[in-house]
Amino acid sequence: MPECDIAIVGGGPGGYVAAIRAAQLGKRVVLVEKERVGGLCLNWGCIPSKALLWNAEVLHLLRDAATYGFSFDNLRVDVGVAIDRSRAVVDQMVKGVEFLLNKHGVRVISGEAAFASPNQLRVRGMDEPIDAAAVVVATGARPRRLPGLEPDGEVVFGSREALALRELPERVVIVGGGPIGVEFAYFWRAYGVDVTVLELLDHLLPLEDEEISVQVERAFKKQGINFFTGAQVAGAEVRNGRATVRFTAKGQEQELDAERVLVGVGFEAAVDALALDRAGVQLERGWIKTDASLQTTAPGVYAVGDVTGIMNLAHVASAQGVMVVERLAGLDSPPLDYRRLPRATYCQPEVGSVGLTEKQAREAGYEVKAGKFPVRANGRAKAVNQPDGLMKIVADAATGETLGIHMVGPMVTELLAEASLGMTLEATPRELGWTVAAHPTLGEAVKEAALAVDGEAIHFWTE
Repeated sequence: MPECDIAIVGGGPGGYVAAIRAAQLGKRVVLVEKERVGGLCLNWGCIPSKALLWNAEVLHLLRDAATYGFSFDNLRVDVGVAIDRSRAVVDQMVKGVEFLLNKHGVRVISGEAAFASPNQLRVRGMDEPIDAAAVVVATGARPRRLPGLEPDGEVVFGSREALALRELPERVVIVGGGPIGVEFAYFWRAYGVDVTVLELLDHLLPLEDEEISVQVERAFKKQGINFFTGAQVAGAEVRNGRATVRFTAKGQEQELDAERVLVGVGFEAAVDALALDRAGVQLERGWIKTDASLQTTAPGVYAVGDVTGIMNLAHVASAQGVMVVERLAGLDSPPLDYRRLPRATYCQPEVGSVGLTEKQAREAGYEVKAGKFPVRANGRAKAVNQPDGLMKIVADAATGETLGIHMVGPMVTELLAEASLGMTLEATPRELGWTVAAHPTLGEAVKEAALAVDGEAIHFWTE
C-alpha cells in the first residue's frame, strides 16, 4: 500500500512543480498523472504554441527580407515542419520534467485517480490505494464548450487540435478574442490564412487595459486579420467539410463561411473523474472552492492551478503549488498577491501586464494618474523595425503607489519580470523612473512611462 506525505493528482505546472519542491523539503511524494507529465501547458498549450509563434515571426522576417537588404526567389513554406518542430520541443521539455521528478525521488504513477476518502486515492487499474497525509489536486482545466459550437475534431475544434493541424485551410473563424484566439490568429495569418476573430466583448484581449487592446487591434488591421467585437455567436452549421458561423454584431445578423472554426472561449475545471464528493470537496461556480491558503472544504485536501479558476496561468499554478507544499512542510511561505502576478500574450506585438488596468483602478476608487510612452519613440524598437506598441503605468495619485504596468510591443513579455519585481517591491513610478536602463533597450520605454506619470518623460513630447 503506497503511503506518502503528499499525494498530488495532476502533473501539470502546478502538480509537477509542487512535487519537486515537496521532495526538496524531504517529503515523500506520489504524483498521479493520466497522460504525460507537463499537463496541458507543456504538452498542448504554452510550449508548442510558442514554438509555432516563433515560426510565424521567422516567416514575417522572411517576407519582409527586402527591408533588411536580402532578396531571394521561390520562398516555400511547410507548416508541417513547424508542427514537427513544436512537437520535438514538447518532447524535450517533457523528458526534462520526467528526469527531474526521477532525480528528486518523486514516485510517478500513470493513471486516473479518484478519491476514496479525504486522505485516500484509488488509481484505475491499481489494486492498492494511495494513503496520504495531504492531497493536492492539480488536474487543471479543459476547453469550455459553447452550445451550437460543439467540437467535431475536424471542422470545429479547440486549441489542442489546432496545434496539430498540418494542412492549413484558406479561411478560419476564431470564436473568442482572448489570448488563445489572438495567438492563433497571428500564427495562421503569418502563413497566409484568411482569419476572422469573433469576440463577444468590446475589444480583443478584453481583460487587458483598453488602450493596450486598441493597440493590438490596430496591429491586427495592419496584418490583415479581420475581427468583430461585440459579436454574439449563435452557432455554426457544418456541411460538406465547411462551416457557416452565424453571429450578431452591431445589431446585424451575419454569417461567415470557413473551412475551420476554432473555439477558444475559456476553460472549465477538469474534475469529473475525481469523485470529489467522497472527500467532501465542494465546487463553487464550477471550480474547486478554496480558501486563501488553497485548502478545499475538506481538511488536508488542497487545490492549485486552473482547477481553482483563480487565475488560469501556468506560472500562477506553479507559484500556488510551491506555496502549498512549503506551508505543509512548516515554512512561512508568504501568501500570493494575485494582483501582482503577470499576464502574457504572444501575438505580435506581444502583450504583457501586471496589476490593475486604468478602468479597474478607477472602479476600485483610486484617483488615477497614468503615464504612457509610445514604443515608436524607443531606439531599440526602431532598430529592430517593430515600432508598434505602448507602455503604460497606472498609479495612485494620492500615494504614488504603482497600481498596474501594461505593455504592448516587441518582446515585452521579457520585461514582465522587471514589472513584476517592481510591483512586488512596491516601487513607485518615481522609483521606476530613477532606475537606469541600459541603452538601447526596450526597458527604457518602461522607465519613460514611469517618468510620464508626472509629465517628465525625456524622449516623448506631450502637450
